[in-house]
Amino acid sequence: MEQAKTSVFQNPTWVVVFALTAAIAWGWAFPLIKVGFNAFGITTDMTGSKMLFAGLRFAAAGLIVLSVARCSGRSFKASATSDWWFILSFALMNTTLHYFFFYIGMSHSEGSRAAILNSLSTFLVVLLACVCFRSDKLTSRKILGCAIGFGGILTLNLGGTESGSFTWLGDGMIILNAICSALSGLMTRGLSRRVDVFVGTGYSLTIGGMLLIIPGLALGGMLPHVNFFGIVCLLLLIAISAVGFALYNKLLSCNPVGKVAIYNSLIPIVGAVTSCLCLGETFHLKYALAGVLAALGIYIINKGKN
Repeated sequence: MEQAKTSVFQNPTWVVVFALTAAIAWGWAFPLIKVGFNAFGITTDMTGSKMLFAGLRFAAAGLIVLSVARCSGRSFKASATSDWWFILSFALMNTTLHYFFFYIGMSHSEGSRAAILNSLSTFLVVLLACVCFRSDKLTSRKILGCAIGFGGILTLNLGGTESGSFTWLGDGMIILNAICSALSGLMTRGLSRRVDVFVGTGYSLTIGGMLLIIPGLALGGMLPHVNFFGIVCLLLLIAISAVGFALYNKLLSCNPVGKVAIYNSLIPIVGAVTSCLCLGETFHLKYALAGVLAALGIYIINKGKN
């Protein structure tokens, strides 16, 4: 029975379907976060409230994943002390630090710009996987693809200040978020050797979310204006996290990391387009150029055999 489940996540067709589902869902998170901030009245200087908002999202998503895992009869066994330390470390990297940087960066940057800059994590995980795993080989294709992809990210800082320029609280935080995302992607292999990957994902989201909620409350975090529209945004973000992380982490656990991570190239395209449509942001020409170069880099890396 377990073998049948595993084979589905290794079937090339389903790998594409599941990876694209996660990527498209995460792309929608960019405008939804900014819309949620506005709906709840969370301003750029309310760090505690941002942490609370993020923590509620991930803790709730984690509890949903754990509930589904329990109902489906998955094993929760992770008896060794070292296993629990690894799960805690994964929660800190995959959820707490990752999304602390992400939410701070999103509140100081346009959603479309942040979405493209966030694609840095895709290229980082491809390169780091070649160093960490024998199944991921460093080839000239991957080097060329990453170079073109990085070039796309650099184009975000071309042009005048009216279309956005580098800021530490905006772009700097998104870059730190991308680094955390890449490192946690590599750690997923280790997680799957210690506990069922769906259970580990649930633990990560729940623990990581709580580690955002507690300091968020300590910093005076609150949701100033609780309303129906804000709750809908939060529920959609919870669903995105539960579905996206469950699918993505399972794929990473049983396929070459670079082969799965590469589909995240769709995130900046979806994020940039939906941010412009939902938030009324101006879609600058350099956004299109950066998106094309990022997608081209992904295509070069992914074509042929890995």
